[in-house]
Amino acid sequence: MIHVAQRCRVLVDNDWAGDPDGLVALAHHALVPTNRIVAVTSSLTSPMFGDPTGEAERGAALAAELLHSLGHASVPIAAGPDTRFGGRGRASRAAGAIVDVARSEDELPLFVVCAGPLTNIADALSLDAGIAERFTPVWVGGSLSGEWEYNEQTDSEAARFVLAHPGLHIRQVPVETYRRLAISIAELRLSLRRSGTVGRWLWNVFEVLDLPDSVQLGPMWCLGDSAPLVATAIDDPGASLTPIDGEPTRTVYSNLDTRLVLGDFFALLAGVDGSAKP
Repeated sequence: MIHVAQRCRVLVDNDWAGDPDGLVALAHHALVPTNRIVAVTSSLTSPMFGDPTGEAERGAALAAELLHSLGHASVPIAAGPDTRFGGRGRASRAAGAIVDVARSEDELPLFVVCAGPLTNIADALSLDAGIAERFTPVWVGGSLSGEWEYNEQTDSEAARFVLAHPGLHIRQVPVETYRRLAISIAELRLSLRRSGTVGRWLWNVFEVLDLPDSVQLGPMWCLGDSAPLVATAIDDPGASLTPIDGEPTRTVYSNLDTRLVLGDFFALLAGVDGSAKP
């Protein structure tokens, strides 16, 4: 075996009960040898998918089921509130988990990967502003051109608060970049269904997703939540990290190698037997 060194810790935050591409990304984070998942937090879903009450807890349960099947049952999982950030920190279990991990001492750097609304990170920073210098957030969300974007609009106040927080050096994957991480639904179905029980479990989550009538699917699915793997786990020579004029603490991924990210995931998933481990 070629030895691959572990190089960072990750706390993964997402609205796990929403678009299943978040669970695909979580499986990828769990399978790569280069990062160590230290915690998972679950956030609210958008009202466009119906009443968000209870969805953060349901998302946490989905994440727990997936991690158990991948041999990561010991990873702590905490749900946040089902309501948007109100400008003041709430002592939710998710916010507390982020603060605790950020305050812990470890030789490996910490990335807090968020591919949903920034609600839990905003709450954590409101509770303890000093953690800003102890982790690097990688956010899948927002738009450079000002177009409507799901993760930002689910909790726009949280996004404004986090992006403007002093001392926080954030890496952003905007919609203009993450939408390129697309795969045909036919290939996604085939690749997941032939990848053992874990792959079939992931495909089933796609199949049972209750989409609003207003959403008309095309032949492609965006797996944009996997984009932060280029920051935490994969050496992507094609990734371009660009500074934002006038914002010295924010850099933006303007390009990434989609084939590298997707190929790495499906290769790793093919090697999983899918049996639950203690």
